[in-house]
Amino acid sequence: MERTTLDIWVGAFVVGGLIALLILAFKVGNLSDFDGSETYTLHGEFDNIGGLKVRAPVKSSGVVVGRVSGVQFDNKSFQARVEMRLSKNYQFPKDTSASILTSGLLGEQYIGLEAGGDEENLKNGDKFKLTQSALVLEQLIGQALFSKAADEGGDKKTDQGGNKKAVVQ
Repeated sequence: MERTTLDIWVGAFVVGGLIALLILAFKVGNLSDFDGSETYTLHGEFDNIGGLKVRAPVKSSGVVVGRVSGVQFDNKSFQARVEMRLSKNYQFPKDTSASILTSGLLGEQYIGLEAGGDEENLKNGDKFKLTQSALVLEQLIGQALFSKAADEGGDKKTDQGGNKKAVVQ
């Protein structure tokens, strides 16, 4: 009798562990927010999407309102075209802006929506008119190093307004 009771407890423990692993897999795979509600599709064109991936969250005021459903490169405009699916529970004005942001210093990238003041809302298939590309850390470091080198490497001269400016030789 004791052997079967022990087997039942071990079995329950194993099943509980498998359920915990399944929940962890859904969280890691960004599948935990799937609520099955109806969605509508919006598009945005960005010069640089950085490390934005499919299934990345779309947030407004920190609340997940949708997910990135596709990323393509447009051969005509030479921009990345990002497709987003937003829950129909959340409606945004036509002049809403979309920005690619990073959570933390080196965290995951997501799309942040900032609502405008237009009376008319975006509809299925609409495109964001105002977009802001991702900030790429390597570009920021390169710009900082270049400006530092220009400040130290060039002769300092003043313009007619008395402002110092670097002259690179």
